[in-house]
Amino acid sequence: MTETVVSTTKPQSLPTAPAQVVPVQRAGGRLRALDGLRLVAALMVALYHYGGRGGFVTQAWGSSPKEQFPTLHTPFAYGCLGVEVFFVISGFVICMSGWGRSLRSFFASRVSRLMPAYWVAVILVTAVFALPVVAYETVSPSDALVNLTLLQQPLGVDRVLGVDWTLWAEVRFYALFALLVVLPGVTRRRVIMFSVCWLLAAAVAQGANEPLLNIVLMPEYAPFFIGGMGLYLVHRDRGDAYAWGIAVAGFLVGQHYMVRELWNASDPNAFAHRTSFGIILVVAFGFVAVAAIAVGWLDWANWRWLTVAGALTYPFYLVHEHLGWVMIKALHQDLGLPSGVTFALTIASMLTLAWLLNRFVEDRLTPRLRTALDKAR
Repeated sequence: MTETVVSTTKPQSLPTAPAQVVPVQRAGGRLRALDGLRLVAALMVALYHYGGRGGFVTQAWGSSPKEQFPTLHTPFAYGCLGVEVFFVISGFVICMSGWGRSLRSFFASRVSRLMPAYWVAVILVTAVFALPVVAYETVSPSDALVNLTLLQQPLGVDRVLGVDWTLWAEVRFYALFALLVVLPGVTRRRVIMFSVCWLLAAAVAQGANEPLLNIVLMPEYAPFFIGGMGLYLVHRDRGDAYAWGIAVAGFLVGQHYMVRELWNASDPNAFAHRTSFGIILVVAFGFVAVAAIAVGWLDWANWRWLTVAGALTYPFYLVHEHLGWVMIKALHQDLGLPSGVTFALTIASMLTLAWLLNRFVEDRLTPRLRTALDKAR
């Protein structure tokens, strides 16, 4: 979710791999299809936040999105699974970016990629919500400052960005991967052992219902990160049976958690009734799409605009929810634009804001912060 994806040649497998691999040159040296998939996942989440749920977005539209989109609100409700697609992509990308890196370099890469746009998004949303013309309440100054650390969720502090709970999951994944894989040195065998042990430990944590273990091991999210790591090993060697087994196990366990969490056919008051088959299908889409990229089936998707799409994904994801609600109210209630037009213009305006954040924040601050952290003793 948070990485610009670059790949040069497909490396040969290590001596422990099941088969020797002939390096494969990726078109243009970049997995641009993965960039495109990241934007698809972000747009899925935006569909959910704008038209697939109740709550605060009802205040933005002036009525329930079920009334605004009587046919589409149910498909939009599946968009929340875009987060799990992000997690699969993140497992793939973090495994790739950590390969051959020192712990300091890995830390510098993650912090510099994650934080500059996040800091600006927190400040921007806090400032907008503090305006008298905006109906939504802002958090307290103290809580806003804590939000800059990304530790607001474990500290029980009000969140500025609704989507930042996913970043807390990402940070915990980074920490586990850094300490158990990057620090001793990334190898195929170590990634396999880490993935298998994490999946088993997460299942034990779920069964034990121990809060500390649940926080550290993230049973409901771990299968998606683990599946993504398995698919990166597939990218290195498409004949690696262990890698395929990890990816499949991640899907099988991950879909269980999502069906358990999101299937609501028996709830008469549910905003939209998702089916178990629909949930499984969307989860499978995420795994299959990343698998297709891993084995090279989507190498033909090498358009330059996909690189731009990938660059916009993270800042769009950060700002689209709360600022999108403000935009929806302004366009639909204040200006009287139709629902469909409002929806499209809100997406376009958030993508434009994402471009500005990428151009004037990420492009300028990310390399400087990475260099400073990488050189610091």
